[in-house]
Amino acid sequence: MGEFDESEARLRGLTREQSGVVSRRQVLACGLGTAYLRRQLRRGSWVAVYEGVYVTHTGPMTWVQRAWCAVLDAAPAALSHRSALCAVTGVVGEANGPIHVCVDARRSVTRRPGVVVHYRTDFDDVVVRDAHPPRIRTDDAVLDVAAGAATTTMAIAALADAVQVRITTPGRLLDALDRRCRIRRRRLLHEVLLDVDTGACSVLEHRYLAKVERPHGLPAPLRQAPTTVGRRGFRDVEYEDFGLIVELDGRLGHDDAVSRDHDLQRDLDAAVLGDRLTLRLGWGGRSSSGRVRQRRESRGRWRTRGGLSGLVRAVLTV
Repeated sequence: MGEFDESEARLRGLTREQSGVVSRRQVLACGLGTAYLRRQLRRGSWVAVYEGVYVTHTGPMTWVQRAWCAVLDAAPAALSHRSALCAVTGVVGEANGPIHVCVDARRSVTRRPGVVVHYRTDFDDVVVRDAHPPRIRTDDAVLDVAAGAATTTMAIAALADAVQVRITTPGRLLDALDRRCRIRRRRLLHEVLLDVDTGACSVLEHRYLAKVERPHGLPAPLRQAPTTVGRRGFRDVEYEDFGLIVELDGRLGHDDAVSRDHDLQRDLDAAVLGDRLTLRLGWGGRSSSGRVRQRRESRGRWRTRGGLSGLVRAVLTV
């Protein structure tokens, strides 16, 4: 194999790793000159996406290729925020949505349509350089999304969903939060993560904890406890001493007919095999802060209303 063939082999390996995207600097580093680049462009084999960044085909680009283009254009750079999480999970919410990248705060990069650039003083500390494409650490990406969320509910969802799909843990997120000297919503993020650590693994579960369980002085339940009868699964909230199960169904994992059928089968198993009552609540019956304020005077009354029936009445304020 000659020198040119070896250079082309290195380039082919690189483009495979980078989903068919390559930069001018990388082509030259492989030992191929500018004449090779011009020939590929003239033939129509490659297309210039940005100045010095090319995709090695002429068809529509995938999300991963768009991400590689953004990272190589701003290099050294890494995927950030929601784009970093998409790279981790492989789930792309909006295929044509903006690509978020971050660079060192001391740099200035050219702004591109469809690319959001974030400047970080801790860039070298948070980048996972051997990821494809390079990205920031998962925990930092989750915190960035939560801190930048438009609403408190969306911030809670960012934390709870990340834990629920098991790309991180509350402990890791708390450690990452402790390392961040300045971050928006620090107090809220810390409090929510403590709640998620106890098992409140969705926005609805967190709202139940904060707006129903605590205001009404309900006893501490088991959270995310595995089922002990019938089909395998986990119970959102279980008051073992009262024979009561509360299932709080957000959209994740409950938004199709098959999932709903499985949920109802578990409820039937609990009733027939475990002699337990299941209350299944969704967003349509969620508590509002106004309703909770109106019922503040009833705090703790479940204790005087007769055990299970009193607890049920308290829970039904959701």
